[in-house]
Amino acid sequence: MSGKLINIGFGNFISSNRMISVVHPESAPIKRIVQDAKDRGTLIDATLGRKTRSVIIMDSDHVVLAPVQPETVSQRLTNKEELLEG
Repeated sequence: MSGKLINIGFGNFISSNRMISVVHPESAPIKRIVQDAKDRGTLIDATLGRKTRSVIIMDSDHVVLAPVQPETVSQRLTNKEELLEG
């Protein structure tokens, strides 16, 4: 597997190269995306029963529920890139 792994909380990681979008879960369109993924069997719940704080859309049509804010995922991605470049 190529690409950097990003921690999305509670020891769960995803490949940064496969991410399309990281969004807040409150809007109706995002709720529909989550429900559609659940119906298709492509929903991955990485919250361990905690509140969903971000929804990560992958290029494989998988949808990942994460317990960390989208800003946190973005910072972790940015910090990882800065460490590798520096």
